[in-house]
Amino acid sequence: MRLVFLTLISSLVALVHAHFQLQYPIPRGPFVEDSEPTFCDGYANVTANRTVFPLNSAFIELNSEHTSWIIGVIISTAQDPTSFNDFHDPKNSSAFYQVMPFNQQSGEGLFCLPINLGSFGIADGTNATIQVIFDGSDGILYQCADLTLSSSATVPTGTASGCKNLTVTSTAAALPTSTTFASSANAPQVSINMMGPVMLFGSMVLGMVLAFL
Repeated sequence: MRLVFLTLISSLVALVHAHFQLQYPIPRGPFVEDSEPTFCDGYANVTANRTVFPLNSAFIELNSEHTSWIIGVIISTAQDPTSFNDFHDPKNSSAFYQVMPFNQQSGEGLFCLPINLGSFGIADGTNATIQVIFDGSDGILYQCADLTLSSSATVPTGTASGCKNLTVTSTAAALPTSTTFASSANAPQVSINMMGPVMLFGSMVLGMVLAFL
């Protein structure tokens, strides 16, 4: 019975602490699990070695540790974006500059999602930073990649090996609350809508297991 208890607790911990890892384009720095709930996974400054990234018909590749998740991508054309405020929409200073709408996906493992930055009128040769926003229902996670956009660039051969291809047009979704800024320096306020059920379920399981010990 104690083995059952430990197995259930381990499953709950894995659910609460699951993450994602950006594979392509290359993120600002090595993945830091504890920093992922913060701006750019804790990397506040632009990398000196930008990825030359296709302006048109590209994709992002990531590894998901969640079975169900919401994802979106925002962009900044500032030369050194250091806060969420640098990712505002030029036409709406209270909202993110979204280049991939928030959309619902499912499954664990490697996934590729199409992205076409040229369709937003961003010029060839622009230095830009994208920030991937990932919600697995246990907290909002962030990773950034610094890019130089090129109309002649192509995705490196083998980058998408073993990757599941997804679309973002037919699965539109919204984060639990607005993506507008709470303040100029802070991330959007997003409710963690699964933590209550997770903790409640954990308490119920713990109570049942202890009753049998």
